[in-house]
Amino acid sequence: MTKQKTIKDTVTIEGVGLQTGAKATLRLKSSPANSGINFIRTDLPNKPLLNLQSINLNELSSAAPERRTTLVMGPLQIQTTEHFLAALSGLGIDNIVAELDSAELPGMDGSAKIFTDNLKAAGVIEQDAPRNVLKIDKAVWAMSDDSIIVALPGDGFKVSYTLSYDDPFLGDQFFSARINEKFFESEIAPARTFCMEAEARELLRRGLGKGANYDNTLVIGKDGPINTKLRFPDEPVRHKILDLIGDLYILGLPLEGHIIAVKSGHRLNMELVKKIKELGI
Repeated sequence: MTKQKTIKDTVTIEGVGLQTGAKATLRLKSSPANSGINFIRTDLPNKPLLNLQSINLNELSSAAPERRTTLVMGPLQIQTTEHFLAALSGLGIDNIVAELDSAELPGMDGSAKIFTDNLKAAGVIEQDAPRNVLKIDKAVWAMSDDSIIVALPGDGFKVSYTLSYDDPFLGDQFFSARINEKFFESEIAPARTFCMEAEARELLRRGLGKGANYDNTLVIGKDGPINTKLRFPDEPVRHKILDLIGDLYILGLPLEGHIIAVKSGHRLNMELVKKIKELGI
């Protein structure tokens, strides 16, 4: 029987939001078994709490800001959660309190590595309660134009992703792996977010990417990443898997099944999350 996990010690992470550029402090604390993942906005009156399983899934894809996953509960928002949630999923952490003094989580190096390192430094400990698993027992899918994401029955947790860009450097990339803690930590967590050079200029013009730089974002030019080196030859597709792992953890439970995605992004990921939740799998 697999048991639930939390962290032993309190840990503080400071940085700026990738999209807003606002300074943010994230303070992570242990939480009792069966309490789930709870965010607290310490900068707002009465310090409102957002429990991961109480969010409005319809607002995730319709009202949330673009290019990041945002948890929504009425007027309360927690932006750019995907990298942090991926770290929680990768390490098997079920219960935690995340106190945040800004609307957006700190972006750190644009991956899940710093979150993962800090959580491990805080000590991941088992709790005296069994861990529930959400087992995919029938095919569930979501699609839009030439993008699709499918959840299929399968043993363990496997993710297969195809990335396809009309770009000479990125081109087509495929990555498939069964995800466990050791594999996530070494092969997925360090993969950074990315965008095209022309895309970066447009995002800045629209007021996005204010906290992005060449260290925390792979800006892809005609000859490859600008002012940085790839951590993996296929770092972009690995980051897409990182994002997908984080988005799926909005379900609040670990998944057992095979997730197959082609050119899927946050909005389509959320459509799959909604369908899985609605079906009560």
